[in-house]
Amino acid sequence: MLPHTRRQRIRELIQKRRNMKIGEISRELGVSEMTIYRDIQPLLEEGLVKKIYGGITLNQADPVPSPTIYGCTLCGRQVDPRLAYRLILPGKKTETTCCCHCGLLRHSQLSDQVLQAVCQDFFSSTTLSSRTTWYVMGSEPVIRCCHPQVLCFERKDTAEKFVKGFGGVVLSFGEAMQRLKKEMETDPTCGCSEHTHN
Repeated sequence: MLPHTRRQRIRELIQKRRNMKIGEISRELGVSEMTIYRDIQPLLEEGLVKKIYGGITLNQADPVPSPTIYGCTLCGRQVDPRLAYRLILPGKKTETTCCCHCGLLRHSQLSDQVLQAVCQDFFSSTTLSSRTTWYVMGSEPVIRCCHPQVLCFERKDTAEKFVKGFGGVVLSFGEAMQRLKKEMETDPTCGCSEHTHN
């Protein structure tokens, strides 16, 4: 079972049962407890669940919509959890964008307010801190999201290997944000096929 599939299953289980122990989720999905701890991290950051002793509970005080149902904060596209970029803001507020393209643009708009931002490795779906992530822009495979597409990689060497096979350029967090802003200013075709960014 792929990580994003497990997270969706955990989301369904916790919404149905309200409280679950980590060991219980581990047995149900047939993976280690360490894997479950990694899988629940995006759900904690979204505010969907909160930690309790030995497990998690549905955060009923301030429920956050599932990103698979609701749209990108910036462009309105439906959010694919595998590509999502999440911004954690003061007051337990979370914004989710459809991809790193919109995530980096929104991050630059809110710069001082962002407490933390996370995205997922393009291959492994591992949750990454956006500031330590390596970004690939201008590669050939089309993921059917915003243009220019921006893909995330945990390791620079993996990103460089991807670029050797599929083109593009590897950028750090700051470089990716600057380059994306510059391209948005100079290329009228940049953005989402359905919406434009202001």
